[in-house]
This record gives sequence, structure tokens and C-alpha cells, in this order.
Amino acid sequence: MNTETIEKAAIEASSNTLDVTSPLDGSTLAQIEIASAKTIEETVEKSAIAFKSWAVAPIRERVQILFSFKAKVEENIEALAAIISKENGKTQNEARDEIKRGLEIVEFATAIPHLGLETTLEVSRGVRCKTELAPLGVTVGITPFNFPAMVPMWMFPISLACGNTFILKPSEQTPLAALKMAELFQEAGLPDGVFSVVNGDRHTAQALIENETVKAVGFVGSTPVARSIYSLAGQHGKRALALGGAKNHITLMPDADPEIAASNIVASAMGCAGQRCMAASVLLMVGDCKDTLNEVVDLSKMIKLGSDLGAVISPVAKQRITGYIDKAEAEGASILADGRDIDSTLSENGNWVGPTIIDGVSKDSACSREEIFGPVLSVIHVDSLDEALAIENASPFGNAASIYTTNGATAEIYSSQANAGMVGINIGVPVPRDPFPFGGWNTSRFGVGDMTGAEGVRFWSQTKKITSKWTSKAAHSWMS
Repeated sequence: MNTETIEKAAIEASSNTLDVTSPLDGSTLAQIEIASAKTIEETVEKSAIAFKSWAVAPIRERVQILFSFKAKVEENIEALAAIISKENGKTQNEARDEIKRGLEIVEFATAIPHLGLETTLEVSRGVRCKTELAPLGVTVGITPFNFPAMVPMWMFPISLACGNTFILKPSEQTPLAALKMAELFQEAGLPDGVFSVVNGDRHTAQALIENETVKAVGFVGSTPVARSIYSLAGQHGKRALALGGAKNHITLMPDADPEIAASNIVASAMGCAGQRCMAASVLLMVGDCKDTLNEVVDLSKMIKLGSDLGAVISPVAKQRITGYIDKAEAEGASILADGRDIDSTLSENGNWVGPTIIDGVSKDSACSREEIFGPVLSVIHVDSLDEALAIENASPFGNAASIYTTNGATAEIYSSQANAGMVGINIGVPVPRDPFPFGGWNTSRFGVGDMTGAEGVRFWSQTKKITSKWTSKAAHSWMS
């Protein structure tokens, strides 16, 4: 399904609509209706009705549809990647990789029946205690623009496998991938109402959270919005897990392998135009690492916009990112690679910012402390690992932290003391792979647990405890 088909088949146009604009060239891809209060209520009601039969379906039947969905996505991966590239601005390769990473969560969800998360134990003579995972009901996912397919796939495969129905509210900037996935689910045989897409803005998200039928909410986005979502969900008695922003640090030791470190640092900072919560944002250089820094700069300047690096999501995002660069330069930092210097044929209509390396940044500057969410790497020079850890630990965020070193003892110290939920040793993007869960600490997460893996199963389900006695030995109580 191409974007023209989506536009015609999408929700009927009205005066209350949103234009979906491509960051690549500013062209309008589609017009999407903001769901009315009536539409939201009807969608939730339909989802609640579908839950009654979906929840009692054997889990093996539920995961079989996920297998079919995975196959459908794989058959249509280039078409889905093209949609993501157009609406998000990332390259086709990045979009394809995003989908593949999301499908790993689908694979995990299909394995839930084999995880042994339910237990049975004879606790006394003739008495058995048993735990079962029970679904919650209607669940909601509110997802960001930066990974239109992958982040929703962090949520709905596990939620659906657990027996819930799921309503996806994608970012209003990137709704087309969600519509395509809904189409593929239909082709995979998913019953009506089990998976729904509701488009709109923050008011749409608020209406879903406040709906009394909704039982759980997953969110990924900025920290201020994550905090707000978590608070609102709590006020309305919802289970919620809201992942927020990040300010990820990479510590570079003098003994690091220069070639490996440089290529990894560049890939981490610049991949997906820096628009990911796992991107390296601050490089803490311990001692003399100038050769590695020079290699980072050289590699960054070799990146070609369009083919190697995509556009940022909007003109507002571009202005914000370049504003951070302007401010750092005004404060006396050195711009070793300048992403503001863009070919006019690209920048005329699209939202382009090139790879940027800012050296000599103060630990107290905005570039050091605030989430930029663009292809910008700030470099801070420190004298020791302790000083690097002190800067990393002082950040209010706690998503990811990495170190490059060939010394095992140094790596152990760093991994034990870094104040982040995900730590990398010679890994620039330390995303755990399934079945290990994804999630940060501090203001990078609001709620208990992580989004994926076994902890994701716990979030999207509830535990029922059954104690039974089948015995004729009346002389014994259930405590005996």
C-alpha cells in the first residue's frame, strides 16, 4: 500500500484533519482525520467486545496469528520501509532495519507459551498452588515519530499474545506505518477490534487514557510528556509504563581501539539522524584521545545526506537542533564538523541537519545537559574515569551509557557505577536483544519494569493464583 492509497483509504477527510508531511522534501503525503470523541468511544467499545473472545482463545492460537503477521510484514518489508522513510525522513536502510528489529519482538511474543512464566508447586500434602497469566482487557500504546514501526512492536505483540486487545495511537507526524500494519494484521486473520489505530494529537491520547474501559497504557516519547502521561494514567487508575528522553554518554578511554571506537561512536551519534533515545549525545574523552577524535570527525564528514543520513522530522526540530549548535559556538566551543552547512538543493524544502561534532563543551552547557535529538555529538575533555562517571551520574536521565576500553577492570568499574538502565562495553548503542528487556532509569522511565522481554509480559498481564486440594485425607488441613 503506497501513500496515495493510504490517503484515499484512510479516514474520511474533514475540517478536523492533520497533514502528514515528508521531512525529505516538505511534500504532503496524506491527510489524516483527528479522531472525534465519538470515534474514540466507539473504538474502545469495539475493542472491549473483541476482548471477550480474544482473551479466551488459547495462547497458541493467538501467537499463530502473530506468526502470520510476521510473514506478512516480511513479504511487504520494502513497501513498509518506503512509507517509514517518506513520513519519518530516515533512509530506506534504516527503515528496513527498524522493521527487522521490531519483528524480533514479534518472535519473542510467539515464544511466550514456552517461557515457563506460569508455575505449579505442591506446597503441602495434597495442596497445589498455581499461577496463571491473565489478560488485562483493552490496552493502549502511544508511540513517537522516530520509530513508527519498531516502537509499536515493542508493545502490541506482547499485549496481544497475553490476550489483550490493543489500540495504537501513533504520532500524528508518522501515522502511515501504523495504518499499513493494521492492514497487514487484517490480512493475517486477526479478528476485528483486536488491533485498532486511532489517529490524532495529545487530546486523542488524553481521551484514551481517561476512558474507564482502558486498563493499561504504554508510552514512549520525551520526558516531560512521559511524566504527564504517567501522572494522568495514575489519576485514572491505569497501569502505565512511560519511557522518556535521554542524554546518553560515551566514555572514551586512551586504551580504546581507535578504529572500532571511532566508527561505533559515529554510528551511535549520527544513525537515524540522532533521533533515537539510544543515540550517543556526549563524548567524555579521558586523557589523550585526540587521534580517535580526529577519526570521529573524519568519518562524520564522509557521511552523505540522503543516502547515509536522513532528514530530521520537522522544521521546528531543525531549528531547535541548529539553535543548540549556534549557542555552543557562541559560548566558545569549536565546531569540528558543522551540520548547518547543507547543500541548498536539499535544505530548500526538506529538514536537513548534517553530522555535527562540537569540541570543548562545558559540562554545564545546554548541549551537555539537554536532549538535542539530532545528529550532534558534544565532546567534553576530562582527566579521569571518576570525573567521567561523575558527569554521567549527574544527568537526570538514565537511559544508556557506554565505555570504550580494552581494560576489563575499567569496564567492570564503569558498568557497576554508570547510572543508566542500559550499559554498553565497546557497544555504542547498547540495546539489549530479546529476551533481555529494554528500559532506562531515572527520568528516562516512569513506572515499574521494562517495556520488552519477560518484564513486558508482566506489564501486559496480571497474575492469578489458584490454590487447590484434591484429596480424601480429611484429617489434614490445607496448611498441613
